[in-house]
Order: sequence, then structure tokens, then C-alpha cells
Amino acid sequence: MSNHENPRDDTRTSLELSEMTLQSQDTDIATAIPTRDQTDRIRTTEAKSQGRLIRERFFRHKGALAGIALLVLIFLLAFTSIGFAGIPGWWNKDYDVLAARFNEGRPTLTLWPFSLGEHPFGQDVLGRDYFALTMRGIQTSLIIAFIVGIVAMVIGTTVGAFAGYFRGWTEAVLMRLTDVVITIPTVVIAAAVAGIVAKHGIIPFALFLGAVTWTGLARLVRGEFLSLREKEFVESAKSVGASSGRIIFRHILPNTVGVIIVSTTLAISGAILLETGLSFLGLGVTAPDTSLGKAINDNRSALTVRPWLFLWPGAFIIGIALAVNFIGDGLRDAFDPKQTRVKQ
Repeated sequence: MSNHENPRDDTRTSLELSEMTLQSQDTDIATAIPTRDQTDRIRTTEAKSQGRLIRERFFRHKGALAGIALLVLIFLLAFTSIGFAGIPGWWNKDYDVLAARFNEGRPTLTLWPFSLGEHPFGQDVLGRDYFALTMRGIQTSLIIAFIVGIVAMVIGTTVGAFAGYFRGWTEAVLMRLTDVVITIPTVVIAAAVAGIVAKHGIIPFALFLGAVTWTGLARLVRGEFLSLREKEFVESAKSVGASSGRIIFRHILPNTVGVIIVSTTLAISGAILLETGLSFLGLGVTAPDTSLGKAINDNRSALTVRPWLFLWPGAFIIGIALAVNFIGDGLRDAFDPKQTRVKQ
């Protein structure tokens, strides 16, 4: 009897094991196959371009967004209040008009209830409206800063690109020129020449400052080009007969745009502080025009009796410099290919 039951038991056991194996395989297959939502997420991630990833990282950087908001607010306030290039603004006073001092020249701005009053930032020692004067100073400082940033970007990128790509005597000449400019402090060069250049207007003054502040960017771009010129895509471009100009501007330069943009924002921030320092020393913007640094310099004798004459220009200098630095910080993190965690 037992001899006949054993084969049945063995058969039943084998069938049960086979069913368990099939169920286990079905479970593994179901687990391995991604759901429709998972597939959509995978496709979305793969479809993201490098530009989109950079934008997402940048716009999730709260410091950079705060910097943009602050810079835009200052820009709109300065250029809409007193107008620009013949376009009138909503403020009814000019920065170069003398008037009798109202309320002993004290600021009339009140926060609660909010009111600008007759002279929200007060008046300087000559009776000029200090709000209009400060707005004009912001305009001048921003114009100079952005021109300096653009000029430094063009010169620095060109010098660094040619030095890093062509090497040899081209690199030797360009880098020795860069070393000469670096060895002489920027403030010393500016102090020697800026006072003469500034007499011809803010545009020549800004061009001059840009011509002496490009060296840091040139070195960074040269380093990037030295690395990228050895990559396979450059060798492939050379093998099909691409010219040096095409390789530089179509293949290598786009891969250095992150370094260039970040360095340019830092150059803009540095230009604001440099212009402020030179104007404070009397070597920058000259009368009848004004800047934030010149406004402080013109009223430094009134520091103890009218401190607001220092407060308003100084606050805007700090605000602009911080805003540009925050934007540069966000751009640095956004363009960093190793950045895996975005600041919140």
C-alpha cells in the first residue's frame, strides 16, 4: 500500500513546486516591468536637455531668485523714477536743481502711513533732492558695471580661447601680457588713468575699467580650452577638415559658457565696488554727473550731522553687490555638472 502512495505524493509535490515556481516568476516579471507612470518619468528625465537642467537648478536656488528680484526692483526704481535718455519719469524733481532746504534737509519718507513727502531721501548740502540724486547715481553705477562686465567678458574670453587653443608662441605672448596686467594692481592702474578718462564721460570710463579687469576670466577660459582641445569631439572635427575658428566658436566655446557667465557676473559685482572706490577718491565720475560713490564722497564732510547722505547710497551699493553675487552663486551651482543637490 505504501509503495503505491509514494509515487502519488511525489507527483503532487512536484506539481506544487512547479506552480510555486511559476508564481514566483510572474511576480518577478511584474516587478521588473515598470508601470506607465514610471515609464513616463524615465522618458521625461531622459528628454531633458542640458539647458533645461541648468534652468531648473537655477530657478530652484532661492538666493539667486532673491538676487534677481532685488536687482530688478532697484533697476526699475532708478530708471522709471527720474527717467532716462530724455524719457521722463514719475518723480517731479531733477538731481541737478538747487532749491531751498525743506525741513532742514531731513528725509520726509515715512513707512506708516507710507508717504514719500517732499524729499523722501532728504536734501544734500546744496539743497538738491537726494532721492533724484541717488537714482541718478544708481543709473550711472549700473551702466558702468554692465559695460565693464561685457568688455571684460569679450577681452578675457578672446585672450583665453586663443591662448588655450593655439598654444605655442600665441599662448606665450598672450599669457605674458596677462601676467603684466595682473602684477599691477587694478586700483593703481585706474588711479593713474581713470581720472583723465572719466572727464570724457561714463562710457570711456567704463571701457577703460573693462580693459583692465579681464585677466581672471582669461586664465579660467584658457584652462578650459587646454582641457577641451584634447577631447574626442575636437579630434573628430579636425579629422573632417573643420577650421580652427569653427572648432573654437562652434565646438569648444559653448562648453565653456558656464565659466564665462559666472565670471562675468562676478566682474560686474567687482566693477560696482571698483567704480565706487574710485569715485569716492575723486578719480571716477565727474560733475555734473554723479554716481553712488561720488554721492558719498561729495557729502563725506556732513557725516556727523546728516548721516542719511551716506545711508542711502551705501545701502544701494550693498544691495546691488549682494544681488549680483547671489545671482553669480546660483549660476555657478546651475552650470556645475557635479552639482547633485540644489540649494533650497
